[in-house]
Amino acid sequence: MSKSQSMTHEAALRIALAAREIPGLGAAGLVTAIAERLGLPLTETKLKQITVTDLREIIAGDHADENCAVGVEQDVLKGAVRLLWGEGVENSELPTLDAYTEGDLPGSIRVAFASNNGEELDGHFGSCERFLIYQVSPTDVRLIDARPTLAADDEEDRNVARAALIADCQVVYMQSIGGPAAAKVVRTGAHPIKIPKAGPTRDVIVRLQQALLTPPPWLAKVMGVPAASLAQYMDAEEAEEEA
Repeated sequence: MSKSQSMTHEAALRIALAAREIPGLGAAGLVTAIAERLGLPLTETKLKQITVTDLREIIAGDHADENCAVGVEQDVLKGAVRLLWGEGVENSELPTLDAYTEGDLPGSIRVAFASNNGEELDGHFGSCERFLIYQVSPTDVRLIDARPTLAADDEEDRNVARAALIADCQVVYMQSIGGPAAAKVVRTGAHPIKIPKAGPTRDVIVRLQQALLTPPPWLAKVMGVPAASLAQYMDAEEAEEEA
């Protein structure tokens, strides 16, 4: 069982936020250490059990004593523990998902957004906390999943692992993405689109819905509708946000 299958979305989010507070401790390393200590699956209930002493020992090893500084200030450790408990993460809470069954929205596509907070497009492909997954038709939109990237960063090739998370999507939006990473996304069948300026995902979706009325050949094949051209829309979208 992989780590991504052995923790709740909320637990993954809390660990990612806590790892940010501790210099030199990546999220992948923290999730591995916590899993070794608490066992799988990792849940919010288990994270609530972690104390400052536990976190100090996770960082310094089992021989850390009560006064061991481990290169991290006590207040920083306390702050990280509070995040693991779920305190102070209101601005990064996972948004509420919409009910969806495959086939609910005929003529729709699946779209991913690199995100760190709420329903915001505010993440870079290689560092975002999660991908928000929407099912989008010209007349309807549903948020069907929020996929944490924490476990992907523990893989040998994190970009391949992140691309695999959105392999069922036709389009993925992010603030930025490197060339090699973009190539790996394209290999999954998803079309990467960069929008450097952060903003609400729903604003982007509104414009996409208008463009879906005249899709390009690759998108038309997925939707089963006559092909047109969406290339100009994509170019204009990126140019507008970079301005």
